Amino acid sequence: MSHLNREKPLIEAQDVAKSFNTQAGRVDLFRDLTLHILPGESLAIIGRSGAGKSTLLSLLAGLDTPSAGHVLFDGQPLDQLDDAARAALRLEQISFIFQSFHLLPELDALDNVRLPLEIQGRTDADRKARHWLEQVGLGARLDHYPAQLSGGEQQRVAIARAFATEPRVLFADEPTGNLDDDTGQQIIEQLFRLNRDTGATLVLITHDTELAARCQRRLHLQNGRLEEVHS
Repeated sequence: MSHLNREKPLIEAQDVAKSFNTQAGRVDLFRDLTLHILPGESLAIIGRSGAGKSTLLSLLAGLDTPSAGHVLFDGQPLDQLDDAARAALRLEQISFIFQSFHLLPELDALDNVRLPLEIQGRTDADRKARHWLEQVGLGARLDHYPAQLSGGEQQRVAIARAFATEPRVLFADEPTGNLDDDTGQQIIEQLFRLNRDTGATLVLITHDTELAARCQRRLHLQNGRLEEVHS
């Protein structure tokens, strides 16, 4: 990842606001929210349930658009891209890991990892999928379907799938939320090892303070604003 300019933010939120209209009236989730994420860093966004962490992830990843302000990816305002262009950007440069794994039940582990590579048009999709499953310790489980895998193994398939596409940014939304403590710790170790080895930017959405403490930076989302958390 030496081609990345570490002086220039990879992701920026500039005076971002997000509002919703509900039966009870207008809800202003964010107001004038500003954020800079540098290439290769690990960042945790923490906060109570309902604070808007997952909504913020959706904005930063271009899955949603702000009510006001701008989100920039490598200097490009995402709101200036149409849906197809934002989808193409996510396919090529962004990966996700979710609490609920989001594996396709009809595909085995190898095919779950191989699929996004094939969508990218990679001619080495099979080789890369096998490599990344080996990286997360599942080289012997390639032909196992999600229902045949434990929760920790399913999350490891999801990690392999996320890193196989060589993303510039990995968003992880409560990646250990469905796992027991021991398994969750193993997943955490793998996430940070791969973050270090590949140079991919890691953005964690979590309420787990121990997980957040592993990141280079921590931001607390509260009352629509982000505040830096210092050790």
